[in-house]
Amino acid sequence: MLSSITHSSTLSILLYPLSPKPGCCSSRKLNVRTHPWEKSVEKSVKLRTMVVGCKIDNQEMGFQASERLYLGMDFGTSGARYALIDKQGTIHAEGKREYPNYMKEDSLDWALSWKTTLFSLLEDVPVHLRPLVSSISLDGTSATTLIIDSKTGEPLARPYLYNESCPDALPLVKSIAPINHTVCSGSSTLCKLVSWWNNDDSDKKSTMLLHQADWLLWLLHGQLGVSDYNNALKVGYDPEADSYPDWLLSQPYAQLLPTVKAPGTSIGHLKGDIRTQFGTTDSIAAFLAARATKPGKAVTSLGSTLAIKLLSTTRIEDARYGVYSHRLDNKWLVGGASNTGGAVLKENFSDEQLEKLSEHINPMEASPLDYYPLKSVGERFPVANLKMEPR
Repeated sequence: MLSSITHSSTLSILLYPLSPKPGCCSSRKLNVRTHPWEKSVEKSVKLRTMVVGCKIDNQEMGFQASERLYLGMDFGTSGARYALIDKQGTIHAEGKREYPNYMKEDSLDWALSWKTTLFSLLEDVPVHLRPLVSSISLDGTSATTLIIDSKTGEPLARPYLYNESCPDALPLVKSIAPINHTVCSGSSTLCKLVSWWNNDDSDKKSTMLLHQADWLLWLLHGQLGVSDYNNALKVGYDPEADSYPDWLLSQPYAQLLPTVKAPGTSIGHLKGDIRTQFGTTDSIAAFLAARATKPGKAVTSLGSTLAIKLLSTTRIEDARYGVYSHRLDNKWLVGGASNTGGAVLKENFSDEQLEKLSEHINPMEASPLDYYPLKSVGERFPVANLKMEPR
């Protein structure tokens, strides 16, 4: 984990393809060849999307509402940046990343590039500030579109970039939409959807349309098929009526359209694996809340699993015992996390049973029982043993 912001230089040349050949859309299958990049381009429009909430379990641990921070990420044409602010708008951390050039066959893999950058930005957020983050918002380039598998979330075609035009779909779109509607442009999201629908021969039953920001947020909250009315504008959504119009819903590809919410609406909590991966774990939050500032001080936390963190001036890593270190400014949080904990108890006892049984426990007396409760075979800490059996 990083304890300070990594500032990477951005490219001076913006990376997106030249105009497609007349009469066809430049973005279809994943193996479509990318075109040379232009050196000067028109500035793209970025639209804000909704918020992903983080569980603030640490509110009960001493954090005040005034200490909450808000993470915003901006995905542009050549790279992305983040800012971490408080309620007054004061910036507590910021950073930027350029998009890595990943290739898939003979094409630039934009989806993987955006995904990698998203997680790089999360990694750049200082570890001691992560437990204070109460919400995340993200914006992307308008009309940048992905066709994805509605079951797995994986892209089924190369993303359509915001400035790509699909003139092959424009006549059909003009025939169904009101005169001079926003979608009556070759670069509209609807034209990209229609072009893909008419030119892709794959099974379309399990497919979905998402915008760039929608898809990136899905990687964090895990709820497929959610967008907002700003991003959905260029696919035909009517923000005044707050619904898709009948002329759009009557089309066969309407099944791909995402659910639309107001920008800023909370979608849900961060996925557990994301919270764990990027240090917004309960054990780190518990340590910071305990205000243990001197090396040698340790804090244990009991949640789904049992974890311990000890403040040290020395980094310690030993996979044999499941010991690792998170960086915390110029010191280290040394510790580990066991597979035993509250989750295995909840699997065997109800809340009422646990409450009643706990009343009979004397924490001042050592237990005579040689129990080691695990949900399944294998332990991480204080010994890494994949074959360890529960007792």
